[in-house]
Amino acid sequence: MKYEIQVLKMGECQVPGPEVYWMSNWDTWETLHFWMVVIRGGGKNIIINTGPPADLTPLNAAWKEAIDERSQMVRQDSERPGAALASVGLKPGDIDHVLITPLQAYATGNIPLFTNAEICLSKRGWIEDFQAPKYHMHIPRKLRIPDHVLQYLEITAPERLRLLEDEEEVLPGIRAFWTGVHHRSSMAYVIETAKGPVVVSDCFFKYRNVESMIPLGIMESLEECMRAYERIRKEAGILLPLYDPLVPDRLAGKNEGGRS
Repeated sequence: MKYEIQVLKMGECQVPGPEVYWMSNWDTWETLHFWMVVIRGGGKNIIINTGPPADLTPLNAAWKEAIDERSQMVRQDSERPGAALASVGLKPGDIDHVLITPLQAYATGNIPLFTNAEICLSKRGWIEDFQAPKYHMHIPRKLRIPDHVLQYLEITAPERLRLLEDEEEVLPGIRAFWTGVHHRSSMAYVIETAKGPVVVSDCFFKYRNVESMIPLGIMESLEECMRAYERIRKEAGILLPLYDPLVPDRLAGKNEGGRS
């Protein structure tokens, strides 16, 4: 099965350089774009990540305190899920599968909108980022899985939750493998397309992380990072970092210097 891929912007923010590039870029700020990935093929409509919650206030308050007042999520009305999907001829009810990585509010915040979708996420992450963390989590649970999302997944529609093994085929032509690195719930999704396999993940924020083997700054394990990047370099025909502003141009082949 071969799929077609588009990306839709869900918002943006700025972070200090060392959050993206480990132990470097100390005097720079990096712009992050938060992408929803739209995947179509075989009569299925699939997305990766749902965008941040409708109310950005709690998220931005936490980021301001933890990082800097410059680190604020900014979102246009056109970047809310309903409007963004409408721009490519879809509605939330048209989505058959929602793939999540990682369990953070900017990815999980709109899960309840997708009432016809199977919600797929890391089983290991569901346990270690939510149910039974191995250590104190620096991000409050409500900023990982907001209350309304937790209500939907555990009470309203628990039958729609699918917990993925560390290696699992999601659908023919789409498979998942656990990466860790950024969070315990971080996954890579490999999508077969006519141009080759596309690897989508949050374990690398920008193309340079993998292409130049520069570890992610905000990570939990350097060993996991190097292992994940080596595997991704072998498997990816096309990289798709979930936060790099260059993604639309690279997918369109406008950057000849890149892997895509």
